[in-house]
Amino acid sequence: MDALKRLIREATAAQIAAAIFAIALAAILGAWTFEAFGYAPCELCLKQRIPYYAGIPLAALTIWLAKQPGPHPALPAAFLGLMLIFYASMAFGVYHSGVEWGFWPGPAGCTGQMQTAANPEDFLKQLQNVRVVRCDEVAIRIFGLSLAGWNAVVSCVVAALAIIGSRRV
Repeated sequence: MDALKRLIREATAAQIAAAIFAIALAAILGAWTFEAFGYAPCELCLKQRIPYYAGIPLAALTIWLAKQPGPHPALPAAFLGLMLIFYASMAFGVYHSGVEWGFWPGPAGCTGQMQTAANPEDFLKQLQNVRVVRCDEVAIRIFGLSLAGWNAVVSCVVAALAIIGSRRV
């Protein structure tokens, strides 16, 4: 643990931005990998990816800004943007985890009761046209946390790194 603290303490803004980029990229690649292996994402899972789609390019830009000679005026704003994106991602991961644990209701479209069909023909049409992945059912748990829970943890770490990076500017 002391080695990790020393590593973070001695890291440059560019190295911290690179770590943010690598962690965020690994997280989204992990989500895509689970999907490729048959773990279909629910509506909330797909929405949790949006911060990564914004944060990864911003992290790449932050690396570039941090490597420019002299202090770059946009670098603190880039780290602030990363912090905000990933704290929002963390909050969304906590929300989704709470839906999975039954602490609060999720969106009606993926957690409520399915609408019953009026007749058998309508029921068959529903079966052919609708495939809902439930937001309140965990597809897989890793060390006790769902992927939504892990998103909250990873996002918190990335946001904390962004705060540290902003102090190195």
